[in-house]
Amino acid sequence: MKVLKFGGTSVGSASRIKNVAQLVQRENRPVLVVLSAMSGTTNRLVEITELLKNQRTEEAKKQIQELHRQYQLVVAELFETENYKQQALQLLSEHFAYLQAFTLDLFTSNEERAILAQGELLSTALFYFHLQETGVPSALLPALNFMRLDQHQEPDMPYIRENLERELAQHDQNQIFITQGYICRNAFGEIDNLKRGGSDYTASLLGAAMKAEEVQIWTDIDGMHNNDPRIVKNTYPIAELSFDEAAELAYFGAKILHPSSVWPAKQENIPVRLLNTMQPEARGTLISGETTGHNIKAVAAKDGITAIKIQSSRMLLAYGFLRSVFEVFEIYKTPIDMITTSEVAVSLTIDDTKHLGAIVEDLKIFGNVEVEQDLTIICVVGDFLAESTGYALKVITALQHIPLRMISYGGSKNNISFLIKTEHKVEALTALNDHVFGEGGK
Repeated sequence: MKVLKFGGTSVGSASRIKNVAQLVQRENRPVLVVLSAMSGTTNRLVEITELLKNQRTEEAKKQIQELHRQYQLVVAELFETENYKQQALQLLSEHFAYLQAFTLDLFTSNEERAILAQGELLSTALFYFHLQETGVPSALLPALNFMRLDQHQEPDMPYIRENLERELAQHDQNQIFITQGYICRNAFGEIDNLKRGGSDYTASLLGAAMKAEEVQIWTDIDGMHNNDPRIVKNTYPIAELSFDEAAELAYFGAKILHPSSVWPAKQENIPVRLLNTMQPEARGTLISGETTGHNIKAVAAKDGITAIKIQSSRMLLAYGFLRSVFEVFEIYKTPIDMITTSEVAVSLTIDDTKHLGAIVEDLKIFGNVEVEQDLTIICVVGDFLAESTGYALKVITALQHIPLRMISYGGSKNNISFLIKTEHKVEALTALNDHVFGEGGK
């Protein structure tokens, strides 16, 4: 069995839903289809929850009504027969009445997660109705029946595996199975989610749970590119990446893939293929346990970075100093991206500034603390063995005209990272593209 995940733009209209239906029928084997919410829906639901939190119920009602009308237009275009059109409209009425009910009472965080789940529930139901109308046998498997987080907010893989197998066994006569991405239940049985971008994570988790032949991530771009195509001209899709290379790129800014989604597939050595619903014949990118040689594969950029420098003469040979510094970030559950050290100082970066003020106050006991914001990490990814030469020189030469705040090299054989001011981001990505992948890199 293969797992095929389609993102929001891939199911963003009636015509695209029909296109996805054609794509899933091309496989000559059972497939589990994981769908995101239709593009724009989750953002609208987030807006509605914010209005409800702030007790702006009349505005929330209007937003819900407007979203309902948009879905009614999709139904009118998607279905040909009156029978299925009425079934779909009834489905919409039930879901949007459910949303309207939240405007009548106090609003809680549990209810917020229930609202955010509606996008995936709607997209999968409409897709299922469309397949039924066109005579394609399929089964709709509710993700809330098998996707669950444990008490540590991590996927409960034994539970997922056992309950997914049970759901599949109930429909063993079918070749096409449909389920929701992103949504799940928590350890208390409440509706929860895998956070933004979590549909990729769902697909990878399900692929790992059933030891799938392959996980396919279908988006609106033909694979992972060697640079950001929104900023740099003449980028190209990378044919093959290792799991580690893909994980580095996803973490450091490549938007096509959710950072968490590589790891479950890596655990079971299940290939992940990135494909384009707009150009289904394009080769895309294959991510696997294989490496394709020692070279530079791609560049990614991660914005919204804050640098923190702790300077103290007492640091020299101080036993446990770094551990004490890291414990501050652990207390506030704030991950660190990059770190560099010297005899008297340590510099590190974070992208979550929720607790920045408290972190800085706690760090002051170690010495002088400096904070710099509006920074970007430029990550150059490839297979850089310690014995290899020339890669760092090639990259630094490309960036010689740009002030570098920090450099990280050697922590991973798969990336060289640079910290720069965000105002230099476009210049840096363009220079790397020209020097590393363009004429200067040949």
